[in-house]
Amino acid sequence: MSVKQDVAKRIEELRGLINYHSHRYHTLDDPEIGDDVYDALYNELKALEEEHPELVTPDSPTQRVGEEPISKLEKVRHPQPMLSLANARSEEQLREWVKRMKNHLAREGIEEAEFEYVAEPKIDGLAISLVYENGTLTRGATRGNGEVGEDVTHNLRTMPTIPLKIEGDDVPPMIEVRGEVYMSLSDFAALNERRAERGLSTFMNPRNSAAGTIRQLDPKLAADRPLSMWSYGVGATDGISFATHWEALTWLREHGFRVNGDVKLLATEDDLVAQCLDWERRRGSLDFEIDGVVAKVNQFELQRRLGTVGRDPRWAVAWKFPPTTATTTLKSIEWNPGKFSDLHPVAVLEPVHVGGVTVKLATLHNEEDILRKDIRPGEEVIVLRAGDVIPQVLSPAPHVAEHADRPAPPRPPERCPVCDTPTIKPEGSVFTKCPNLVCPGRRWQLLKAFAGVMDIDGLGEKQVGHFQSLGWVNTAADFYRLTAEQIAELDGFGEVSAGKLVEAIERSKERPFGIVLFAIGIEGVGYVTGRSLAQRFGTIDRLLAATPEDIAQTPGVGPKTAQLIHDQLADEQMRALIDDLRGLGLTFEQEGAPPGEGPLAEKTFVLTGTLPDLTREEATERIIAAGGRVTSSVSKKTDYVVAGDSPGSKLEKAERLGVSVLDEPGLLALLPQPA
Repeated sequence: MSVKQDVAKRIEELRGLINYHSHRYHTLDDPEIGDDVYDALYNELKALEEEHPELVTPDSPTQRVGEEPISKLEKVRHPQPMLSLANARSEEQLREWVKRMKNHLAREGIEEAEFEYVAEPKIDGLAISLVYENGTLTRGATRGNGEVGEDVTHNLRTMPTIPLKIEGDDVPPMIEVRGEVYMSLSDFAALNERRAERGLSTFMNPRNSAAGTIRQLDPKLAADRPLSMWSYGVGATDGISFATHWEALTWLREHGFRVNGDVKLLATEDDLVAQCLDWERRRGSLDFEIDGVVAKVNQFELQRRLGTVGRDPRWAVAWKFPPTTATTTLKSIEWNPGKFSDLHPVAVLEPVHVGGVTVKLATLHNEEDILRKDIRPGEEVIVLRAGDVIPQVLSPAPHVAEHADRPAPPRPPERCPVCDTPTIKPEGSVFTKCPNLVCPGRRWQLLKAFAGVMDIDGLGEKQVGHFQSLGWVNTAADFYRLTAEQIAELDGFGEVSAGKLVEAIERSKERPFGIVLFAIGIEGVGYVTGRSLAQRFGTIDRLLAATPEDIAQTPGVGPKTAQLIHDQLADEQMRALIDDLRGLGLTFEQEGAPPGEGPLAEKTFVLTGTLPDLTREEATERIIAAGGRVTSSVSKKTDYVVAGDSPGSKLEKAERLGVSVLDEPGLLALLPQPA
């Protein structure tokens, strides 16, 4: 065998290994190797392909992102039309659909037809057709008008949830896989926040964001946004056939495609109705947008006999949910100081029912976002509420822009609405700020946040505001000077409840050093960074003596954030607060295993989403106690991402970087068992 043949054989072997392990990771969430081993395989393949470019193939794992943007999107004809769906908006209409199908089949000579049904979420995304020839992805296209779509293969190839090659012994000469590209709600919210902070325009909703990304000409932009895809069916095929839709979905699952785990095979009409109602009830708890449920007859032979009416198949229907947008009046815009003096705008709305709840307030991100959206108090606006995402004002109502006598565009206040201090707009900031460090509004936010981070039971924002208005609490240290006797005199308290609150405040002194660093209000220091700083420096005195360069050596802390932390710790008021809290008995020294000692020594973890049993704090403490590190952001240096429910963009980034992902049982398997 020649050298070139040896190289070609090794390249094929590497591609097979990488595709196998990508499938284990992205589809099964059950990796068999660590990211270091995966990276070594990938880097070896990339090096061999660079040395032998003639051996590079389009389905190689190294070819997910093309080198150059394309000039335009080409029109392509689908191998089989992508049909639209008729709608049902009630249980009665769904049952009428079943009755119509039975009547049609009776006219065809099939009496008392017995249907099986498949119910699947109607993802509010962008329908996609993927064509595989001999197992290799050769084309991906948008639905378009159902007959002709746009070729967006260059962008779809960047998505790790879409296989570039189908593995197995039963790969047909051609198969068309259909699915829905979407962006999760948590990723959409995080993306809009990042864009707003950078002064960029925000997206109206997750669907527009996903659709706009897929139609970009530059695949690098698509690769940088957290898109996913659920596969929901098979279109045209050559060399393979299925008897039922459920059989086709099973084949897709077994060959590396993501099929929603809640898709159900149902035996009766009543089961179908119950499943649709269940999806409607659970709609608000999902991390992706659905606007209904798609119900399909399972048996392909019955689908064939039922046929289509115009462009709608008789054998499928969409149970549509009420909309998640509504139109209402923007009554006013309020500006509230945050913990770090930023004035945050909030829309005060005429109450409107949308997405299952009554919305009175909505986020506006920042003042530049208000100007981009061109919304003005007194006018009608469109409000979005999707799942658990905070309600947002999207835009003016369509007819508003036609008015010539519109109100003036809103501007941030020239004086702080709480303390009346003249406001400032720092260069490069998207926020106007109140420069008064003792502004009562800012103080209230800091005090409220401290009570929450320190987990002081019974000390909510109402109590914090009351104590502040009485002059009892001006800094966090003042909480620890409160007595049960003085609290018991207040309305809403008695001797017992006052005693319990003081006991809860006293117990908070046991909170670890990292939590205290988070709680005292240092911009740039959240839960994870606080724990990382505590672990690195060990004591508050070492941290106070550290240079910005020293602080920047902390995992997850960059040079700009390090300088920001250093400058705040050098402030006289911050040092006075630290001294006061230390004198009152709060913890300013790190306990537990020193860095680098324990079974997780030198391992870096990122936590995302909600774990079934462990809180994020409990998981962090156990990782650190075992010698590991916990950081807030995912990078190539991350060893493991621990993902729970609604994991958001950190999971997507881990997938892009090839970082190993664990669920809670996987994390517990690495940790020492409690005595």
